[in-house]
Amino acid sequence: MDNEPRAVQVSTTEDGLTTITVNRHHRRNAIDGPTATKLTKAFIAFEEDPTQKVCVLYGANGNFCAGFDLHEVAKFDPGAGDSYKGPIVDPAHRVQGRNQGPIGPSRMQIKKPVIAAVAGYAVAGGLELSLIADIRVAEEDAVFGVFCRRFGVPLIDGGTVRLQAVIGLGRAMDMILTGRGVPAQEALQMGLANRVVPKGESLAEATTIARQLLKFPQECMNIDRSSCYYSVYNAPSFEDALRNEFDNGVKVVSKESVKGAARFSGGAGRHGSFEESKI
Repeated sequence: MDNEPRAVQVSTTEDGLTTITVNRHHRRNAIDGPTATKLTKAFIAFEEDPTQKVCVLYGANGNFCAGFDLHEVAKFDPGAGDSYKGPIVDPAHRVQGRNQGPIGPSRMQIKKPVIAAVAGYAVAGGLELSLIADIRVAEEDAVFGVFCRRFGVPLIDGGTVRLQAVIGLGRAMDMILTGRGVPAQEALQMGLANRVVPKGESLAEATTIARQLLKFPQECMNIDRSSCYYSVYNAPSFEDALRNEFDNGVKVVSKESVKGAARFSGGAGRHGSFEESKI
């Protein structure tokens, strides 16, 4: 029996915007096993639906996510190896980029843009969850941090992988080793947050950005996005990253690029205008 059927809520629009909301306010949106499964399924559905182009990830009721639910961690059986008394999480040796991590979609390499709307706490696994997003919009009272440092709970949802890629090794080590809270303005300065907005406005701002992305030629945007991630996480060399960028880019030149150039020749987009960007 599902005791929290609305722990994850999903809405979609005809023009391609998916909003995924974590709704466990009694736990500051901490993720338990069933919620992790729902989150994973929600992101897989977004990924596989060709009508959905951009996702906004949001935590309801004033907090983004307080991490993995420590009430669940208390159920771990030290003698059970990779399993614990609750929903099974795929062990590390089976990570394939899509199976489920403790907080859900943390092992996915999502192929379409995700924007996180961050209010209140984005800590421990909640910090890791925010890092699956391409853009993080933080409210002025938001706090990011590795608060699990206090309890001996490690980062196993990609935090040690993604955080240093986003903010650099030195800043990542500061956060990871000390566990200190990083307020929104400092997060903005270090590149962890991309925008800071007044309290209560992160969802609206994230949605505005998402709708801007919906206007662009999608294949070209997603190819550039993919090339960025490949260069950071997968490329064995600078030359390989450049080769991948070129091989990916030429796929759209004969399609979206030619159409876009024709529109520019016809007068669209002059003087930096982003009006009528979509082909």
